[in-house]
Amino acid sequence: MSARPLLILSALLASSALATPTIDPQFGDHAVIQRGKPILLSGSANPHERVTVGLGADTKTATADANGRWEAEFGARAAGGPLSIKITGADGSAATAADIAVGDVWLCSGQSNMEYPIPRTLGYPEGQADPDPDLRLTKVPQQLADTPQANFSKSWQWQAAGPNVKAFSAACYFMVKQLRDSQKVPIGAIDDTWGGTPIRAWMSEAAVRSAGGAELADIISLFRKDPAAARRRFGESWGEWWRSRTGDKPGQEPWHASRRLQWKPVPSLDYWESWGPEWRSFDGAMWARKHVTLTARQAAQAATLSMSAIDDVDETFVNGTAVGGENAYNDPRNYGVAKGILHAGDNEIMVYIRDYGGPGGFAGPHDAFKLSFADGSAEPLSTGWEYSVIANPAVSQPPVPPLTGLAGVSTIYNAMIAPLGRLSLTGAAWYQGEADVGTPGYAQRLTAFMADWRRQFGTPDLPFLIVGLAGFGKPVAAPHESGWAEVINDQRAAVQADRRAALVSAIDLGSWRDIHPSDKQEVGRRLALAAEKLAYDRDGRLGPLPISATRAGNGVVVRFTKTLQALSGSRPLGFELCGGTSGSCRFADARVNGEVVEIAGDGQPVTRVRYAWTDYPIVNLYDQDLLPAPVFELPVQ
Repeated sequence: MSARPLLILSALLASSALATPTIDPQFGDHAVIQRGKPILLSGSANPHERVTVGLGADTKTATADANGRWEAEFGARAAGGPLSIKITGADGSAATAADIAVGDVWLCSGQSNMEYPIPRTLGYPEGQADPDPDLRLTKVPQQLADTPQANFSKSWQWQAAGPNVKAFSAACYFMVKQLRDSQKVPIGAIDDTWGGTPIRAWMSEAAVRSAGGAELADIISLFRKDPAAARRRFGESWGEWWRSRTGDKPGQEPWHASRRLQWKPVPSLDYWESWGPEWRSFDGAMWARKHVTLTARQAAQAATLSMSAIDDVDETFVNGTAVGGENAYNDPRNYGVAKGILHAGDNEIMVYIRDYGGPGGFAGPHDAFKLSFADGSAEPLSTGWEYSVIANPAVSQPPVPPLTGLAGVSTIYNAMIAPLGRLSLTGAAWYQGEADVGTPGYAQRLTAFMADWRRQFGTPDLPFLIVGLAGFGKPVAAPHESGWAEVINDQRAAVQADRRAALVSAIDLGSWRDIHPSDKQEVGRRLALAAEKLAYDRDGRLGPLPISATRAGNGVVVRFTKTLQALSGSRPLGFELCGGTSGSCRFADARVNGEVVEIAGDGQPVTRVRYAWTDYPIVNLYDQDLLPAPVFELPVQ
């Protein structure tokens, strides 16, 4: 036989050789497996391959499915270890995981305040991770997917706690460190976080739909078939939002009538912080526009509008038609412009831009801006841009595009939660909500989120520890409406309706200038107290929660779950009596009497009671364990 046929045969044999089976990273070296519950190991192999799986001295056989996924279930074990895991393929190839401990596993998730790393905490380096071989930590790399995944696209490793662990969640670390001290068993903590993300990104598509997000789910379904049509449909709902807050009539909105605004030349197509000293502290919203003259030949074609990345979120219109919008501060924008949108002569591009902090606006460079046509030609858009600052606070919290990126529907769930499979857990700690401020219905979404994760992990009674948002925003001296307070109140309402959830209030730990307060040691301590009570049924502590508000003579009595005290004064601060109309709330005198707060009437109508209802409240109402009462609003019965 000649050399060439031999080489071809060798290549064919190599291509058909069995791939080495793998073990999923949640069961990798130094992992912790949940004690007291059935153990479901998982990984990958060749489709339909029969594998042997060993956990310590126990072995099971399993057959991979058509997608190459295998699972093997072992009986529950008591805390201990170390163990090893070994999977052997049909050809004898094997993969192993060593130093496996059996103990408790906690999943810590949410946005940036849960992601907030250990070195940035108050008191570091004293608060750095102490060496502990039985406290195991791991961080799931950030990744996205449009559909639920069985495998992680980026793998990860476990490691024992120690000073070298710096990227791990501070709040999670301080929680599990205290639980290690109290429970005396190995503990594993999974940091599964991503800053700036709304709760919908962490939920399955079915859960989003069940939580009142049917329209969003429908847009996602349409996006899979026709991205341009989905962007236009979202743009229609975005327009409804704008009109509901401005009173603009259809056809009078800025993307139809930009001449109504005051325009100035854009100094340069890069972050507006570079435009001058007066821009360095500007975090807000503006319109940017560009006029472009096209020939009849150009206008008759479909096109792609390309711009640089936009920090943070945009909604973009061409000749009054929505063509795209994203919430990905570092992703360039490329939006399809369907036939019929462009016309010969003058065309107008309008871009709503909202920045929430840090650099804002167009990232540049200028040559990223162009209109590309189906015939391969392009029209540059690198000059002639104008801007108009939006001063109306009613349109400062726009709907977030749901289609792609870290704010998309289910995009993080699909890639960072679904691949965990039915991982057994002791509980989950959730610190999120900032990205949902201004979007009504957070209580409904949080309820659906908890149910969704319980389904995902096969644990109907999985405990959830929900961190109430810390105060953030400019202090004010009079009652006012607060989207920040609405989210905290929704967190409270969802928790009180769920017997396996606890609210961990952080309202007193905030900084009015910084959305990321640094005292994560206290957040972790309070999380651990709640965990000890809810997950371990031991001598933990839950903070006080309001139960009811009832009329008592000319006043109102609010009953709580625990005995209260007012610190640094004889009266609790921050109580408001409200009538049935907007703007009717006013501060009220109150005093503590055991488990109730008695609020004096003022002769005006009262239908609601509010407490600490502002972005950054000054609070002094605590229980005897020095845990603060949360923000709340209750109807008066």
